[in-house]
Amino acid sequence: MNGGPSAWHPLNSVPMAKNLQVLGIESSCDETGVALVELRGSDLPVLLAQALHSQVAMHQAYGGVVPELASRDHIRRVLPLTQQVLADSGRTMADVDVVAFTRGPGLAGALLVGAGVACALGAALNKPVLGVHHLEGHLLSPFLSADAPEFPFVALLVSGGHTQLMRVDGVGHYALLGETIDDAAGEAFDKSAKLLGLGYPGGPALARLAERGDPAAFKLPRPLLHSGNLDFSFAGLKTAVMVQAKKLAAAQECEVVALPARVLADLAASTQAAIVDVLLKKSLAALKQTGLRRLVVAGGVGANRTLREQLDAACARQRVRVHYPELHLCTDNGAMIAMAAAMRLWSGQQSASKVYAFDVKPRWPLADVSV
Repeated sequence: MNGGPSAWHPLNSVPMAKNLQVLGIESSCDETGVALVELRGSDLPVLLAQALHSQVAMHQAYGGVVPELASRDHIRRVLPLTQQVLADSGRTMADVDVVAFTRGPGLAGALLVGAGVACALGAALNKPVLGVHHLEGHLLSPFLSADAPEFPFVALLVSGGHTQLMRVDGVGHYALLGETIDDAAGEAFDKSAKLLGLGYPGGPALARLAERGDPAAFKLPRPLLHSGNLDFSFAGLKTAVMVQAKKLAAAQECEVVALPARVLADLAASTQAAIVDVLLKKSLAALKQTGLRRLVVAGGVGANRTLREQLDAACARQRVRVHYPELHLCTDNGAMIAMAAAMRLWSGQQSASKVYAFDVKPRWPLADVSV
């Protein structure tokens, strides 16, 4: 692992010999997450406690996230979750050394809630604060698992509106290998699920339905699979699913949502197979291009069972190690934000600050945080 005590950046007046408690707040979209991580000398940071509230039930009635409602709910949840984390960890606010928060990307109003609360806590406690990149949180979340990776590795980031392949040589040392040029894999799951009448959140619902279907039932495109580069494109797949669904509905003289359960399951399975196939082949191509023998998969789509099974099998054949975050850490959460902040401090890439004026970055490329 890169970094360690020799690369440590002093945290204002916080003694280096002291174990450091990093509180992380995540509020980029529709989950409010809070966690406490402890830095212990040169060892990897350790998760002490975390708490998470999902807004899925609130947004279901609207078929997607309503930004204003999301922001209001973050306001209601963040302090009670913080109190829960402190109680579960046996710590108090006075024990917190650094307050970290998601600075972006995400919904502007939702990000402002977490940033505002974090900076208010920092100012009240006279403790430094640190803004964290949401995708860096996902990228480093596998370091919280029992099977933590080692640098360097190829990372497949499949989180919500993001699908990217990165070469990762250390904390803050990220090189973009390829990314989506339109819809991300998560959007392909969600939009296809909506076409099939599966509701919100669509991705997990489509994956569950796909388990009962035949992935070879319908021939769907694999966009950019043979493009010769590592970029992705899933907008065309979503269109193909829509065309296929309408064709089937016309033949049966019914609405798409009224198609027989077996037909819907087959279409869901075929859709998932197309997405997974592209993610798998592009990841293997990235490993071949870089010559690296380690793959990290992170983000919400990284929880997909079929994707994990196929990556595990393919990487075993190639004698490549593959790492994932724990399933409960694939969604947005405070633990990944606290961990990312702790690892930036641990590696000496960044120091926290007692400047409490804050801004957020709803659009923020991960490459911009590289050193």
